[in-house]
Amino acid sequence: MTTGSIDLRFGDPAATAPAWTDVERVLARAELYWLTTVRTDGRPHTTPLVGVWHDGAFAFCTGVGEQKHANLEHAPLVTVTTGRNTWRSGTDVVVEGAAERVTGAERLWPLADAWLLKYGQDWAWEADDEGFTSGDGSQPRVYVVRPAKVIAFGKSPHSQTTYRF
Repeated sequence: MTTGSIDLRFGDPAATAPAWTDVERVLARAELYWLTTVRTDGRPHTTPLVGVWHDGAFAFCTGVGEQKHANLEHAPLVTVTTGRNTWRSGTDVVVEGAAERVTGAERLWPLADAWLLKYGQDWAWEADDEGFTSGDGSQPRVYVVRPAKVIAFGKSPHSQTTYRF
């Protein structure tokens, strides 16, 4: 079981660390995430994207011609964020880890099914050994980010809790 460590310097002294299952619920239910990768010159690149929390990791896909794909070719370390754009309610979550490419149809089909379940026909993928496929001929590459560190920012009361893996 994963237990968080609350940092009382950054919140209400009455705050308590949320259970890891509550943080995972935020990650699983989010519709939109922000992925930050690093360009070859060291500048950050942040973009919104859809994804799924599946088997304890964040999964996303990207086209071969996209900036995030080029960035991942040289630097796999990323952050993934999600939450609510509010001050007094909700929980914001930051996942730190390395993006690892997923290959093999047997590993990709469960992720394609997870996308379909979460987003419906807008994100209905097929899978082969290299990545996802679709009727338009695109073949996005699929990555998973297994967390090395997760920070959950509570807002009512304000708190900061770190989970290490």
